[in-house]
Amino acid sequence: MINSQDHRLLMLLRQNARASITDLARAMHVSRSTVQNRIARLEASGVIRGYSVQLGGEYSAAQVEAHVSIKVFQKLTGRTNTALEGISQVTQLFSVSGEYDLIAIVQARSLEELSAILDDIGNLEGVERTNSAVVLETRFRR
Repeated sequence: MINSQDHRLLMLLRQNARASITDLARAMHVSRSTVQNRIARLEASGVIRGYSVQLGGEYSAAQVEAHVSIKVFQKLTGRTNTALEGISQVTQLFSVSGEYDLIAIVQARSLEELSAILDDIGNLEGVERTNSAVVLETRFRR
């Protein structure tokens, strides 16, 4: 069970997963060992599965991102998911309800690269049709 202190710790880690144990303890008004124990327990229980890199600055600004809705032939869903996982520019894949079955988040270095990736996705075995929306601006990300 997650208590209010665990929730606060998770929110702090979402803001900066590289924050030091000392800084986290100070922000939570608890001891360093309390924070270390909470993190260890959250990791062991699977609440925290890992830590990741958030790209920023000029590198991130130069990336082109698109949300790609994908309609899949139902009998080929597993094969399509595996093929999408093999495309390194697909950074996230969600199974969704509605007209489309999947939403893929695609990041590319240019519009030309994005266009080629969208063609690759559309040509995958099992993909019935796609609909893409290019992200113009990210207002915030948590």
